[in-house]
Parts: sequence; structure tokens; C-alpha cells
Amino acid sequence: MEFAAEPWDYLAASDAIDIEHPLVQSIASDLRTGDDIAYAHAAFDHVRDRVAHSMDAGDPRVPWRASDVLEQGVGLCYAKSHAYVALLRAGGVQAGLCYQTVSGVLHGLTAVLVDDRWVRLDPRGNNADVDVDFSPSEDRLAYPDVPVHPVVYATPHPTVLGALRAMRTLDPQALPAAL
Repeated sequence: MEFAAEPWDYLAASDAIDIEHPLVQSIASDLRTGDDIAYAHAAFDHVRDRVAHSMDAGDPRVPWRASDVLEQGVGLCYAKSHAYVALLRAGGVQAGLCYQTVSGVLHGLTAVLVDDRWVRLDPRGNNADVDVDFSPSEDRLAYPDVPVHPVVYATPHPTVLGALRAMRTLDPQALPAAL
């Protein structure tokens, strides 16, 4: 993995990763039991299972800010990754954003520093074709046979954030195809 920022940036807030928002703080506090591994696992399960993937749910909303994703309970893969990263950072766990190109469209996922190693985890949400569980020791991806772009970003890539902000309702044609 390559890192696009300084180590402390993977604990910082941004417009999309709004770790100081009261809802993010409240959920992080509720999930924070045990060590960092237990917390990262609880946060992963929360986002994977309680936030529906917009396309799977047929929900036209396109939130991009972590707090909005958590409040609305829906988001695209990128937005779900924003929510997971925000919860991790709110709990003091370093995390960043990664991308894959799946069938010509970017797919968002996370990289998490757990137990002194970085692993890529995908909180996209399970469906008939995807079954991803948390692991503190190895990458767990919805699309394991697709290469992951090597860079871990501290903030959403501008192409991804621009596409999400521009969409008023879900438009698969408007999803970013490349970084």
C-alpha cells in the first residue's frame, strides 16, 4: 500500500469524514467496547449491516457525508466507506479510503490499521453475490479478484467526492470510472 498523506491525517476530520458530528460520536461511543480490534469489528458490522447499499436497496438517495450516511441508513460503497472511516477515526483507529475499478466503475472501500497492520476491508454490504466479513489480519473485499488501486487516501478522492456531490438522486451513469 502507498499512503497519500501523513500518518496523523488518517485520524483527521474532513467534510466527508465528519468525525466530530454528534451522531458519529454517539455511535462510536456506543460501539466502543474492548480493544481496537473489537471496536473496528463492531464499526464494520454496524456500517455493513445497518447502512443499506443504495443500489441493492433501490434507494435513490446519495448521501456523501459520513453523518448523513449514518442518519439516513443508506449510501453507495464510497459513502459507506466514509461512514466506516469516520466511526473508526472517532474511536481513535487510523483508517483511509481505497478504490478498485469493478466493471469499469470505481468501487470504494477502506484500509484500517488494526493490530499494527493495515488491512483493506469492504463494508459495502452483503447480498446474493457478495459476502464479506471483518478480519483484523487479512484483506476482506467484496470483489477479491479485482486489483485494488495501491494508494490509501486520507480524504475521499476529488473525483469520487465531486461525483457524489453532483448527484441529486442515484444515477449509475454518473458514477466515477477512473481516478
